[in-house]
Amino acid sequence: MHFSLPNLKWHHKEPSGNLKGKAEVPAVDGTEHPIAHPTMASTRSMLRLAASRHLAYARPARAARLFSSIPALQEAKVVSGSPLPNPRDESRPPIETLNRPVVNPADKYAEKSKELHTYGEYLMSCLPKYIQQFSVWKDELTIYIPPTGVIPVISFLKDHTAAEYKQVSDITAVDFPTREYRFEVVYNLLSVRHNSRIRVKTYADEATPVPSITSLYDGAVWYEREVYDLFGVFFVGHPDLRRIMTDYGFDGHPLRKDFPLTGYTEIRYDEEKKRIVVEPLELTQAFRNFEGGTSAWEQIGQGTDRKPDQFKLPTPKPEEKEEPKK
Repeated sequence: MHFSLPNLKWHHKEPSGNLKGKAEVPAVDGTEHPIAHPTMASTRSMLRLAASRHLAYARPARAARLFSSIPALQEAKVVSGSPLPNPRDESRPPIETLNRPVVNPADKYAEKSKELHTYGEYLMSCLPKYIQQFSVWKDELTIYIPPTGVIPVISFLKDHTAAEYKQVSDITAVDFPTREYRFEVVYNLLSVRHNSRIRVKTYADEATPVPSITSLYDGAVWYEREVYDLFGVFFVGHPDLRRIMTDYGFDGHPLRKDFPLTGYTEIRYDEEKKRIVVEPLELTQAFRNFEGGTSAWEQIGQGTDRKPDQFKLPTPKPEEKEEPKK
């Protein structure tokens, strides 16, 4: 009986001794090595061995064919006498002067800004008494009004069919200490229907109040409280104008330009009183002026020179406990 497998041949012979047959497995050099007749378990091992050796033979053979073609190509070049041209050696056109294109980042807003200019002129024609001027920067339209025009202008922007700015996104302020009216109150409005935004600006000072728009937008209640807390701008008609971010007894308004960075007071937890106490701020040296042209170490005012053992915080006295009445 004779049957063959890939790269493995079996030759059945008559039993002679302990060997019932042999298998011839080709080696790498092409010779065949006889092995004993396998059992069922060893047969599976031989099949796996034959398959793995078959794949192993394929890789060196393929690599041998690949490298054997290289000398043939080199020999062909020598015989022909004309080596292949190198693209790097070919002549190139002369390099010309590159002119950088002039690109204005605002060009993509040119069409949008033209529409906003038209819309700004339309608003000024509708409310010439209150809108003093308008400006367009990229895709943002800003109109400037006096404090007396806050209610009429914002009512128009909310209810007119050509505006419909039904949402107030934010109300904030900016402090310009050198101006006569140092505070600039800014209203940012959004129109969901027209997918548009507009910015309304008015002015005020410490003594000039601004009309509240809480009757038009419920969301303006906390915005106006924040502006009052941080800048000190009063809003006439606000239902609950009080501080919202600082303590009720806080002194000053933190976002004013004349407010010191360190503040006026400091707080700490008192272990004896078991609560937070507010104490006057004590600095090791007076505030200094850092304007251009002056020394960085020039101080404002006389100041007070103290030694390290003199500016320590005094130990608070324990509270007197009242004796319970008998």
